[in-house]
Amino acid sequence: MAGSIAAVARPRGDTGDGTRVTSSAGLYLHVPFCAHACHYCDFARIVEERPEVHARYVAALRADLLRVAAAGPQAIAPPGAAVEGEWPTFTSVFVGGGTPTLLPAEDLAGVLGVARDVLPITADAEVTVEANPETVTVDGMATLVAAGVERVSMGAQSFAPHVLDFLGRRHDAEAPLRAVEAARCAGVKRVSLDLIYGAPAETDADWERSLDSALAAGIDHVSAYALTVEPNTEYAARIRRGSAPAPDDDVQAARMATADERLSAAAFSRYEVSNWARPGQECRHNLTYWRSGNWLGVGAGAHGHWAGRRWWSLRAPARYADVALRGASTTAGEEVLTADQRRTERLLLGLRMAEGVVRADVEPIDPGEVDRLTNAGLLADDPPRLRLKPDGWALANAITLRLLG
Repeated sequence: MAGSIAAVARPRGDTGDGTRVTSSAGLYLHVPFCAHACHYCDFARIVEERPEVHARYVAALRADLLRVAAAGPQAIAPPGAAVEGEWPTFTSVFVGGGTPTLLPAEDLAGVLGVARDVLPITADAEVTVEANPETVTVDGMATLVAAGVERVSMGAQSFAPHVLDFLGRRHDAEAPLRAVEAARCAGVKRVSLDLIYGAPAETDADWERSLDSALAAGIDHVSAYALTVEPNTEYAARIRRGSAPAPDDDVQAARMATADERLSAAAFSRYEVSNWARPGQECRHNLTYWRSGNWLGVGAGAHGHWAGRRWWSLRAPARYADVALRGASTTAGEEVLTADQRRTERLLLGLRMAEGVVRADVEPIDPGEVDRLTNAGLLADDPPRLRLKPDGWALANAITLRLLG
């Protein structure tokens, strides 16, 4: 929302005390399967293409949705939370992975149908499906559109062949453009492209061409992430062996600045550190995360949050399917955040957004640091909100630590 995102209200019913649920929520569904493992990825995913394994997981996901929905919000909220007896309305659904579009479109559509049958998902809910370009077809997308999908988040990562090779991507540089065209032909209303910058194989010119190619595709939203080194990935192993260098922080900061310059010039507004959108095309589901809202997470390795309680599901897909098909709880672990932990999280996530954070929701913070960061041009103290200034975007985490003292 160019020029107006700072005025977006907090979710209704969010009192800041960590005990009330909001009047709306998001639903996250996880599909863990991939055709191959990218060198940088440490998400909950498994390389698996056998149809019988996919079918069993889909059955398990449907069973788990039924079980969780029947139990109601009381079953996922922490002790003492003021939770209504009925589910609040769900205004977003996000199907992530993995590569959800590796599943047959009819199966994925069936899961979305179950979700609508058992949860109060609004008719105008934002329904997003993640996709890799090589798994996108017009027919498959049309099936998903008929099931309510109106937004696709496409993993492009780069439009430079040698960068794609470094990242371990299997598609060619033109595949994301073909996939965007297929999605549009199928009736997908909103398309987002994911990009990764700062790979050692990438040059300044490569990054500029990737941004220009994304814009030329006519998409509505761009997520641009700095390449990070995650444990237990091929990239981390290569660094340990000395066969690949680690990312350069200064290079990545420069690439972030280039992204903001190019995308802003194309009428995209930066509404979060790594996300830009055309007016009105911000990702509603991700805003729920960043505003410390509530979401229900279902699927192998899925995480959820409700009124200050976090939980995560069994990560191994086969184990998850076994338990879900028995009708038992698939939760692998949980934590209930203290008031201080919730305050810290509100500050950390809130400062990542252009709208900033209500200062009263994150007190106490160090007033001396507020003054110093404001005088340094990194932070804006615009009552009632604190927000980062452009020079502070790349330092969001460090600024959070300073404010917390």
